[in-house]
Amino acid sequence: MTTALFSFLIGFLFCVIIAPLIIKLINKLKGGQPILNYVEAHINKSGTPTMGGLIFLLGGVVCFLCFLNANMKLATVCLACLLGYGTLGFLDDFIKVKFKHNLGLKPYQKIIGQVGIAVLMSVFIYLNVFCGGNVLIPFTNYELNFGVFIIPFVIFIFLATTNAVNLTDGLDGLAGGVSFVFFVGFMVLLNNYIVSLEYAGENPAYILELKNVLNLVGGVSGSLLAFLCFNSHPAKIFMGDTGSLALGGFIAAVCSVTKFYLLIPILGLMFVLSAVSVILQVLYFKATKKRIFLMAPLHHHFEKKGCYETKIVAIYIIITIVICVGTILLTM
Repeated sequence: MTTALFSFLIGFLFCVIIAPLIIKLINKLKGGQPILNYVEAHINKSGTPTMGGLIFLLGGVVCFLCFLNANMKLATVCLACLLGYGTLGFLDDFIKVKFKHNLGLKPYQKIIGQVGIAVLMSVFIYLNVFCGGNVLIPFTNYELNFGVFIIPFVIFIFLATTNAVNLTDGLDGLAGGVSFVFFVGFMVLLNNYIVSLEYAGENPAYILELKNVLNLVGGVSGSLLAFLCFNSHPAKIFMGDTGSLALGGFIAAVCSVTKFYLLIPILGLMFVLSAVSVILQVLYFKATKKRIFLMAPLHHHFEKKGCYETKIVAIYIIITIVICVGTILLTM
């Protein structure tokens, strides 16, 4: 855990230094975020620099290189997912900025990219000796073996997580703040799991693999915290799809390689609520031509009800903290 904390500090310090430079560069290149017309409360944010996810992507890479170690295959594929989904999001953001509209990549283009990375990751998981088809059951010492069915399961996890985080990215500091708390909770849980494996005399190579994943999560967490210093309300930069897709892909990746799949809907409950609110809204509207929520995702509904943006973000983060603490206590 000590190395992971060092990685956290390196990521934070590096990104605090480069963030103002990246903001200045994006402003110079006129990389401002177009705002959807129907999100009236955010019209004044139009032109705020986007693609800020580049900040913590670079921080993650730097921390990975600083703490490069043996037995790093699992950490490497997690970094690849962070960068792969980040690149897909960057293309989406670039098109929005280039053509001055908020459409970006076409839906089918996004899905092809997301599914492509997810398929590669699912095959890797299935073939990897440390992962295979095993899924840890939260709050127990048991594992389920999905066998070859782990492949469609992993694909579903990646698609659901990346899109859920992407949908949550609608208020200053919301997706980043919830993701940061998720990662901190995940780090504690993973560290406790590693300690239990060491106590049980598990394969040292597997333990090293998990420690390298822990170090990478620490680096990305520190980088994300630095980004939040500039993304909290009023945001000086947005993460864009560059950041939200990268975070979703990274969450899915680290939970997949550690077999913690089922922790995603627990620690990431607020991501689930964002996705479910959109699904319910669409299905109900198609069936009745009426709406359940004033606006979806859920955080925009609360805005329409008169809640301040900062209050909504604070509540989302507090709920995630409480869930993380509760989960940690129940798994000890």
